[in-house]
Amino acid sequence: MEKIKIFTLRLFAFAFIPLLLVMLASCNEDDPSPSTTNENIYVNDWIKENMDFWYLWNSGLPSAPNKNQKPDIFFKSLLSSQDRFSWIQDNYQELLDALKGVSKEAGYEFALYRENESNNNVIAQVLYVKHDSPADKAGLVRGDIISHINGDQITVSNYRDLLGEIREDHTIKFKSVDPVAATMGPEKTLSLSPVQYSENPNYMHKVITVSDRKIGYFVYNLFAGGPDAESIVYDDQMDQIFSEFKTAGITDLVLDLRFNSGGTETSANNLASLIGIGINDTKIFARREYNEGVEQEILNDPDMGSDFLTSEFRTKNQNIGNQLTNGRVYVLTSSRTASASELVINALKPFMDVFIIGDVTYGKNVGSISLYEENDPKNQWGMQPIVVKVFNSENQSDYSNGFAPNILDSDNSLFIYPLGDDREALLRHAIEHITGVSTSGRVAVPGERKDLIGHSLDAKRSSYNLVIDQNFMRR
Repeated sequence: MEKIKIFTLRLFAFAFIPLLLVMLASCNEDDPSPSTTNENIYVNDWIKENMDFWYLWNSGLPSAPNKNQKPDIFFKSLLSSQDRFSWIQDNYQELLDALKGVSKEAGYEFALYRENESNNNVIAQVLYVKHDSPADKAGLVRGDIISHINGDQITVSNYRDLLGEIREDHTIKFKSVDPVAATMGPEKTLSLSPVQYSENPNYMHKVITVSDRKIGYFVYNLFAGGPDAESIVYDDQMDQIFSEFKTAGITDLVLDLRFNSGGTETSANNLASLIGIGINDTKIFARREYNEGVEQEILNDPDMGSDFLTSEFRTKNQNIGNQLTNGRVYVLTSSRTASASELVINALKPFMDVFIIGDVTYGKNVGSISLYEENDPKNQWGMQPIVVKVFNSENQSDYSNGFAPNILDSDNSLFIYPLGDDREALLRHAIEHITGVSTSGRVAVPGERKDLIGHSLDAKRSSYNLVIDQNFMRR
């Protein structure tokens, strides 16, 4: 129990990403010097000790692993075949900063598509630009199609390397798109200088009036309470947004989570508590299940017990659940909608109709803790081993393959409208379903829809994580 009591719990559900796998695979595995071997053994002893205690699949850990290996290789050698998600990083402080949504970037997120079947060229289409970021100030907008980075054509063989270059000063060649005419503008070049940027997740909100329906539209891109561990300014802003929705008398809600790959359980709970019907601080938001040893220690400790394994919704005056027609919320998703986003969907399902429009979500129902040593100069590593599985109030956790949408749309057309425009594909589906009236929309031109081969979110440490509320440690 000592490990639990002295540990400030930070739980994450983080997906190993293709780009990271390539980076790990490229590590230099030359025979280490004796001094390096001693350093490896020191760190690897720490890794093994913590994995023995916390790891969800600790009963299957190898009994005599090779501790001479580099820590990242050693860590990987311990992982269960069921584990796609645990990971490790050589600098825990950089890791912690990234997990708060603070990173050095130019401020644009994009999808990667193969240009066409006749060549190996790759294009990066801008999906959204972050407010007040270098990309925003330079004039980059949603829909712009990037073909070159630092003068090099993006291809299937070099795109991983080129994406690594956008963390520093870089140039891009791009073309704008006209979704109405389905045409592209002339090629332009931009120079971008990344800065240390903290993303406000409350990206956009508006009320769309169609006939007798008032539709609240909310784009929420990251579950984060604020730019640092103690701040809840973003959650306060979220509350204000829903207060505005409530005052406006919205009849329907469209929650856009297509770019949201996770974040804190605190903010996920806050969002769900603003939406759910008949929920308050007596209703279960989430349940947690650890390995047998950890769970028994929790249950046997008088300061923790079974309450430690659950979290409740909050009672929110700004809640708009009772206003929603047919007790339904519309959620827009993509293949990168993950972790805390899926937690919200799963937590709301017992209390209301969650109608999903978009792509199948990522499928992340497990979490990991952030482990590191703050005062040990010999060990700067941080790791996130999977330690917990999460359930809703009905003990459901069957979304490891993602949530299937009610209306499937991969949202992979090149000629895309701005977010919030009622002609934008996923929002248009929601409006049509809400009103029962079909709109003309636009017909995709030949070759317009592309197969996704990657996403900028895949390379971000803040993606695919679920940070469980630390406050329940002090119950």
